Amino acid sequence: MPYEAIVIGVSAGGLQALKILLPVLPASFPLPIAVVQHIGERSDGFLATYLNQISKIMVKEAEDKEPLCSGIAYLAPPGYHLLIEPGRIFGLSVDARINYSCPSIDVLFESAAHAFGESLIGIVLTGANADGAQGLKIIRAYGRRAIVQNPKTAEAAAMPQAALAATKADYVVDLEQIAPLLLRLAEGQSAVSDEEPPTDPVQRLRRSQH
Repeated sequence: MPYEAIVIGVSAGGLQALKILLPVLPASFPLPIAVVQHIGERSDGFLATYLNQISKIMVKEAEDKEPLCSGIAYLAPPGYHLLIEPGRIFGLSVDARINYSCPSIDVLFESAAHAFGESLIGIVLTGANADGAQGLKIIRAYGRRAIVQNPKTAEAAAMPQAALAATKADYVVDLEQIAPLLLRLAEGQSAVSDEEPPTDPVQRLRRSQH
């Protein structure tokens, strides 16, 4: 099954990470991207405006009930959890914080896994907490790609380390390698990982229950 969407979770060090990753993607990039960057409720939209100015793809804040479109990176608005609902449209929620965060990476990842199943790519980048770890585990359980920034080169290593402790990643790569990897995956090429082949998700889940 081809890939249909990408979800990215990032926290501390996120501005630097996103301004390295997103501008590399061409305007013709064929997949929608949904991003949760931990951000204060009083943020003024600077992040989306700035990234849009330096990127070839469009970067904008997601709107409630907006359908996902190829070649656009959608950021969670400040103060809202970002979900992908049945029908593959965005939903915004003001529910309680998850992992001390709103928006929460786990909320986006889990909802996207249910919406896209095997056609999803999940990415955990730099960050100082464990948000996104369980969501990436769910994405991987559906049998699709999990990418984690190399903790050794992350500005804040805690979040990628937590993701790797929760589930095996298909690729653990430096930040600068992620955009070229996404281009290869989106084009249907088999990108070779330096990591061991992923284990069967059903077998892994069974093992985790014992």
